Amino acid sequence: MVWDPKDPWSKKSDPLEEALKQAQAQLKDLFPSGGLKSLLPSGGARNIIFAVLMILLVWQSVFIVAPDEEGVVKRFGVPVRAVEPGPHFKIPFVETVLQPKVAKLYRVEVGFRTTQQGRQQMVPQEALMLTGDMNILAIEFIVQYKIKEAREFLFNVADIHETISKAAEASMREVVGKSKIDEALTTGKSEIQQGTMTLLQAILDQYRSGVQVAAVQLQDVVPPEAVAAAFKDVTNAKEDREKLINQAQGYRNDIIPKAKGEAAERVNRAKGFAQARVNRAQGETNRFLATLKEYQQAKDVISKRIYIETLEEILPNVEKIIIDGKGGERVLPYLPLDRLSRTMPKPAPQPEVEESPSEPSLPPITKPRSLRP
Repeated sequence: MVWDPKDPWSKKSDPLEEALKQAQAQLKDLFPSGGLKSLLPSGGARNIIFAVLMILLVWQSVFIVAPDEEGVVKRFGVPVRAVEPGPHFKIPFVETVLQPKVAKLYRVEVGFRTTQQGRQQMVPQEALMLTGDMNILAIEFIVQYKIKEAREFLFNVADIHETISKAAEASMREVVGKSKIDEALTTGKSEIQQGTMTLLQAILDQYRSGVQVAAVQLQDVVPPEAVAAAFKDVTNAKEDREKLINQAQGYRNDIIPKAKGEAAERVNRAKGFAQARVNRAQGETNRFLATLKEYQQAKDVISKRIYIETLEEILPNVEKIIIDGKGGERVLPYLPLDRLSRTMPKPAPQPEVEESPSEPSLPPITKPRSLRP
C-alpha cells in the first residue's frame, strides 16, 4: 500500500456536491447579478405579494357548506369524502368541492313541458298511454324528488334528470296498463300515483342514483282529442246518473224518517187513549163499587136518593099539571092530544171522544141505576 502523506481525517470530494455546485453556476449564468432576489420587488411590495399569496392559500383551503347543502370533496377528480354543513378544510389546488342542495325539492315534468311564458304544452310521445281495457289516455304528471345520497347523485348517473323522466314514464305506463279507463279518470287516481311512486323509487334505487322520490302528482288525465267529445258525453251521462241516485237517496232519507215519526206518534197516541179509557173505566168501576157498598148499607136511603135524582133529570123536560087529590075528584080529566103529537126536544149532544183507529171502540159506561120501588 502506498502511504498518503495527506491528513487522514480530511473530507473527500462528494460527486453530489459537485453536481449542485455546477447547477448553481449555471443558474448564475442565466440570471443577472444578484440572483433571484434581484427579480423580486423589495420593501413593501414584497410584503403585499406575500400577503396576497397567503390570502389565496387560505381561500383555497377553507370552504363553507350551507345548511341546505352537502359537500362532496374530490381529489384529482375522485370523490374522497362527504362533509356536513359548516366550515371545513381542504388541500389547496389539489381538492375541489361540490355542494349540491340536498334539501331542495326538484321537479320533473312528464307528458308536458312548461314554456317560458308559463303555458303548458303537451308532449304526445310521453303523454299517450294504453290502459288495461285497451283504451288510450293522455296523462300528464310531475315527479318531485330530493337528493338522498349526494355522492351517488353526482357520480353514479350521467344525466340524472333525464333518467328520472324516463323511469317515471316507464313506471306510469306499467301502472296505467294494469288499470281500467274509468279508474284512471275518476276514483283510481290516488292508487295510480302511489303505485307509480313505489315502482319509480325501486327503479332509482336499483340504479343507485341517490334520489328519494317525494311525490308523483297527476296534472291532467284526458282522452285523446279525436274521441274527447264521446268521452265527454259518457262522463256527463255518468254524472247525471250519480245526480239522480243522490236525489233519490235524499228523498228516501227525507220521507222515511217522517213516516217513522208519524207512525210513532200514532202508536203513542193510541197507547195514551187506551190508558185513558182503562183509567176512566177503573174510576167508574171504583165509584160503582163504592156506591154499591153504600147502597148495601142503606138501601132505602140510596133508593130514594136515586129516585129523586132521576125525577130531577126527567121532570124538567116534561109538561105536567099537578092537581090535588080532593080537587081532582070534581075536575074532568083533560088529555091534550095536540101537544102529545109534537116532537119531544132532543137531548143535548154529548161530546165525542177520539178513539184510536187501531183498537175497537168500547160501549159507553152508563151510570148504574136501581129499579124504582
